[in-house]
Amino acid sequence: MIYSRIIGTGGYLPKKILTNADLERLVDTNDQWIVERTGIRTRHLATEDQDTCDLAEQAARRALESANIKATELDLIIVGTTTPDRVFPSTACLLQARLGNHGAIAFDVQAVCSGFLYGLSIADKFIKTGSVQRALIVGADIFSRMVNWSDRNTCVLFGDGAGAVVVEASEEPGILSTHLHADGAYKDILTVPAMIAQGRLHGDGFTYMEGGEVFKFAVKALSKVVEEALTANQLDSSAIDWLVPHQANIRIITATAKKLKLPMERVILTVSEHGNTSAASVPLALDVAVRDGRIKPGHTIMLEAIGAGFTWGAILLKY
Repeated sequence: MIYSRIIGTGGYLPKKILTNADLERLVDTNDQWIVERTGIRTRHLATEDQDTCDLAEQAARRALESANIKATELDLIIVGTTTPDRVFPSTACLLQARLGNHGAIAFDVQAVCSGFLYGLSIADKFIKTGSVQRALIVGADIFSRMVNWSDRNTCVLFGDGAGAVVVEASEEPGILSTHLHADGAYKDILTVPAMIAQGRLHGDGFTYMEGGEVFKFAVKALSKVVEEALTANQLDSSAIDWLVPHQANIRIITATAKKLKLPMERVILTVSEHGNTSAASVPLALDVAVRDGRIKPGHTIMLEAIGAGFTWGAILLKY
């Protein structure tokens, strides 16, 4: 059996850091309120001269270096993003040019915060069918540009960043199963309702969120999809060495871990330092834990995320 196995990880965070104290000068909020409700203390923001592809390139190069392969060896490049540099061509094509790859399949995936999981799942299918041998999957977003900095309910949540993995075909177990879902009936609970027409932005270009409704749906959906992944592999939560969740909100992460009866000591947390980096969230957290030595070869890892749409999913893998 052919598996797709992660052989390299990379991450990138812009140098500019926005603290809760900084936000106190922008909106009616305070550090205690933000930390208690979100777990976030700092977030990184792209500078005006940085684009999504700039962030993606840094994460991609670090993942390629970690995997010890050249960009020319890639057969597939997928970028999960909600903030592409252009309407078209895709950010994946822009990244491909930056990396010096010519001819690989390249496209973007728009599933918001689930974008990386969607992209990794697609790459897994390409590899398992024998269509490609090596793939680069990147999650990258500059979400701060879609945030209303006078709305304290949303501006405290988001940050910018990029994370990436390289996967290749292997006879050794890697990705064991992927589980993706979506339900567009919830389209108005978390959304940027604008559109581009006749060269102009029509509608509100800022992020709108019904926080309470998002929380309720997220905890239920994430718990269910993680259980779905475990059942598909005839395992229980005790088999998980590390849960790498979407870093949206500490309360969602804690509630999900509790439902799974998984101790927080086995949950990778970066939300305090990164905030919600959308599609970059999961690969950034994965890269942090790989590089600091917590995640080791042979560990069983559960990735999970939920994004606007709603879109959500889980991936169970052997690292």
